[in-house]
Amino acid sequence: MKGGQPTRYACAVSTAGPLALPPPVVSQPGLLERIVCSPGRFCLATLAITTLGLALDRYADLGVQLLLAACAWGFLAIAFVYLTPMERAQTSVVVVVATMAEVIGSVIWGIYSYRLGNLPLFVPPGHGLVYLTGLRLSQTRWPAARPRAFVGLAIAVVSGWALLGLLVLDRRDVAGAVGAAVLVVFLLRGRAPAVYAGVFFAVAYLEIYGTAVGTWTWATEVPGLGVADGNPPSGAAGGYVLFDIAALYLAPPLVAGWAALRSRLAPSAAVDGRVVAEEPDPPGVAQALGQQAANAR
Repeated sequence: MKGGQPTRYACAVSTAGPLALPPPVVSQPGLLERIVCSPGRFCLATLAITTLGLALDRYADLGVQLLLAACAWGFLAIAFVYLTPMERAQTSVVVVVATMAEVIGSVIWGIYSYRLGNLPLFVPPGHGLVYLTGLRLSQTRWPAARPRAFVGLAIAVVSGWALLGLLVLDRRDVAGAVGAAVLVVFLLRGRAPAVYAGVFFAVAYLEIYGTAVGTWTWATEVPGLGVADGNPPSGAAGGYVLFDIAALYLAPPLVAGWAALRSRLAPSAAVDGRVVAEEPDPPGVAQALGQQAANAR
């Protein structure tokens, strides 16, 4: 009521005929949504998937490997449903760039090789899951509250690993030390050091476990350069930083371009071959809808 007279919309579009909206339904998130959207749960899930998947691949033929690939792609697709548009774009960039790097590094250059001599089809989605694991790890409680300490821990671990590879381990790791130095630079001066630190820890586990079970093996020397390399090299995560940088720089224009394309296609509809602009809502409807959404929250 306003000045004793009823307003056009007395409440949140409650009696507006076809404009009336049902009461908001507050639903509880499902199990998959809780896993993907919870940083801790997601890290535990990818840890379990990685451990089990690589353990099975150790005894798998090509057919079983294809089944493992389907599972990896399926889990990544499920994760995509609950990611933000920016996270989807970043992960997609990582998958594409990392797969190209795999073709160059493994198939063409031969820096490392997979057990069956191929490039397993679970590797591309695996790169996406590794990136998301590093991202989610940086969002867990302690790293999110103390990012500098988290980054400092990553610097200490990768530096110690590089020194062990140069001075202690049976297999000398010069190439790994170079990669570790590059990683430290990005951890100190990079655009998203906490994400790089999270990815380092995810890659460190993946590399140590993957080489231990024989899923892939690094060459003793970098082919064509003769530089000693570890199995795994301490600086393996340095290459992942390049994937992350590509994701951070390329994802925003991809999201903006997609949004611009949708906005260009959405405002009008074709009727009998003619383009007709959509009619605006009656006065007050937008405000009423906004108020109802605010009340639902």
